Amino acid sequence: MSVLLIAGSPSERSRSAALLDSVSQRLLLRGATIERLHIRDLSPQSLLLADTAHRTIAAAIDQVARARAIVVATPVYKAAYSGVLKVFLDLLPQTALKNKTVLPLATGGSPNHMLALDYALRPVLQSLSARHILPGVYATDSQVTLMPEGAHHIGAEVSARLDEAVATLFSEVARTPANAGFEPIAFSRVRCSV
Repeated sequence: MSVLLIAGSPSERSRSAALLDSVSQRLLLRGATIERLHIRDLSPQSLLLADTAHRTIAAAIDQVARARAIVVATPVYKAAYSGVLKVFLDLLPQTALKNKTVLPLATGGSPNHMLALDYALRPVLQSLSARHILPGVYATDSQVTLMPEGAHHIGAEVSARLDEAVATLFSEVARTPANAGFEPIAFSRVRCSV
């Protein structure tokens, strides 16, 4: 299974990136093929000018197209997902997430921002034709600790929710074939009447 991890934080080190790293470790243990996309590494000018022909933007859109599943992580600012993530999602084709399962992750300063997953991010993912959007995992700043040496610590409650989310992601993707369209029909089975 190919999974694209999208880091939607403008910061190099962030709690949302720590959640994404934690999910990555769980996916690798299950044998998934992982690709990463850090929105902050894309050309800022190309993002803002919607230049989809720019090499970094075109490569990012191609990563989305190749993935069977997407895990998107974002910090919550002012009750919504990050602006850099919004700009990127706006560049994607309308059916960019068709036949894909999406797991949203978010972090914020308090539990009050938890609904940003359902009321801000989920509608945009749905508008991009996601086949299935899994229940998101939200963590507060106190549940994800960034260590000075670059490591992080995820609280036990959030860790358990990530375990469950990854298991659900795997079962959901395994349940649906890569091409969720119609089953091929042999020409010999085609019947025509004139």
